[in-house]
Amino acid sequence: MKKYWIALVATSILLGSCNKWLDIQPEAQVSEDQLFSTEEGFEESLNGIYTRCIQTDIYGEELTFGLPEVLAQNYTLYSFNGLAPELDYSEDVIYNFTNSRFIARKDKIWQGLYNAIGNCNLLLKNLELKKTLFTPSRYALLKGEALGLRGYLHFDALRLFAPSYTSNPVAKAIPYVVTFTDAPTPLSTVSETLDKIVTDLKEAKALLAPVDSIAKASYVVGYESDPTVTENSAPFLFLQNRRNRMNYYAVCGSLARVYLYKDDKINAALNAQEIIDAKKFPWTTKADFINSNAALKDRINYKEVMFGWPIPKQEENLVKRFKVFTFSKTDGDILYEYPGIAAEDNRYKEWLLLNSTNSTYELQKYVRNQNAKTDDATTNRHPLTAPAIRLSEMYYILAECTYDTDPTKANALVDSVRYHRGIGIPFTASSKAEFLDGLVREARKELYAEGQIFYMYKRLNKSIIGPAGRIYPAGYNIFVLPLPNDEIEYGGR
Repeated sequence: MKKYWIALVATSILLGSCNKWLDIQPEAQVSEDQLFSTEEGFEESLNGIYTRCIQTDIYGEELTFGLPEVLAQNYTLYSFNGLAPELDYSEDVIYNFTNSRFIARKDKIWQGLYNAIGNCNLLLKNLELKKTLFTPSRYALLKGEALGLRGYLHFDALRLFAPSYTSNPVAKAIPYVVTFTDAPTPLSTVSETLDKIVTDLKEAKALLAPVDSIAKASYVVGYESDPTVTENSAPFLFLQNRRNRMNYYAVCGSLARVYLYKDDKINAALNAQEIIDAKKFPWTTKADFINSNAALKDRINYKEVMFGWPIPKQEENLVKRFKVFTFSKTDGDILYEYPGIAAEDNRYKEWLLLNSTNSTYELQKYVRNQNAKTDDATTNRHPLTAPAIRLSEMYYILAECTYDTDPTKANALVDSVRYHRGIGIPFTASSKAEFLDGLVREARKELYAEGQIFYMYKRLNKSIIGPAGRIYPAGYNIFVLPLPNDEIEYGGR
C-alpha cells in the first residue's frame, strides 16, 4: 500500500443495548503510546476497527446493500434525476468502470478496507510489544479477532479487485499488508493472497477455539427478550454479543468461503459442517418471521446470523436507499418463482412489498417497527444488523462441496433452507449444471441485499442476468474492478 488513513481511536460501536462503553479522550488527544498502555486501550482500539467497518463506505452500506448488489443486477434502477450522488449507480449498473462517480465509489471502498486493515496491523504490532499486559486468554481473544478481521477484509478486497482463483490464480491481485507502514507493499498473486488469508484465519481459529465464549455450550444466542439467551450476560461488555465481532464461528464461516473460492472443497466442507454440527444458530421460526406484531417480527432471521455488523444509525439511510433500489414486479416474481412456490416462500411474502403505482417491489428486509420510541429490546425483536455471515450460506457451501460425491445429499442440504423458509416442494437437480443454476437462484433469494451474490457469479464464472432478461456475459470487464491509480503505480499492475 502507498498510504494509510489511520484513526487510533474511533467512536465505539454499540455491541450491547443496555451498556455503556468506557469513556475515552477525544481522538486528537490520544497518542499511540497512551492508547496501547492498558488492556482497556487495546479493547478500545479493536472496537474502533469495528466502528470503521460499519461506516457507509464499506459494510455499513456500500459492501452490504450497495455496489456488489448493483453489479449482481439485484435492483431494478430507474431514473436517477434529482437523487443524491451516493444513490446514483446509473453507470455502475452497466459496468462503466471508467465513469468518475464509479471510480470515486470503488476507490473509497478500497481506502476503507485498507484503513481498517491498517488499524488491525497497528493493534497487532502493539499487542506483541505489550504482551505482558494480558492474561493468556485475553491476549488470544484480541489477537484472534484482529487476525480474523485482517483476513476477512483482504478477502473482500481480493473478491472485488482481482480475477477469481479459477479464472487466473497467478494474476497479480492485491497487496497483502501485514505490517503497520506507509511503505508500498507489492501485489501478491490471487493464489498467494488466498494462502495468506487462510494463514491468518487458521491462526485466528486456533487462538479463539479455547477462549471464545460463543463456542461454549453455556453461550446461547437469540433475542434479547428471551430469558434463556445468555449472549449478553457476560460481566464485561467487551465479552458480550460475540456475534457482532469476529468470533470463532465467524472465522470458521470465513474459512469456508475462502476455501470454496480457492476450489478446496474438502476444507470448505469441513468448516461449514463444523458450524452446522454446532447447532449454535437456530433456524428462525415462522411465528417470528411473519409475526403480525411489528415489535416481534424478525425479517432478517437474526438468530441465524453468526457474524453481523451493528448499524443502528443507518436506518434512515436504508429507508431512502430502498425507495430507489427496488425490484420490478416481473423480475421479483421470476426470482421467487411466482406463480408457484412463491406462495409458500415466507421471504417473498415478507420481503417484497408491491408498489402498485410503478409495479415495483420495495425491499422490507431491513424495515423496522416504526413505532419505536425507546431501545431495541422493547420495540424491535433485535437490533438493526447488516448480516455478514449466516447459517444458510453454510448449507449452500456444504451442498456445493458435496454434489460431486453425493448429489442426493447436496439437494437435501439446499432443501433444508427452503423448508425453513416455508417451502414444502423438494429441491431437485438432475445434473451438476442444473444444480449450480438452482443453487445460485436459491442463494440469491436468501442473501438478497447482503452483498454476496456478485461474488458467487464471479467464482462460478456465470453470466449475470439483469432486468428484463438482459444478459451480461461473464468476463473480466464485469467481474474485476480496476485498482486505484496510485496502487497501479506503486503496486506494479
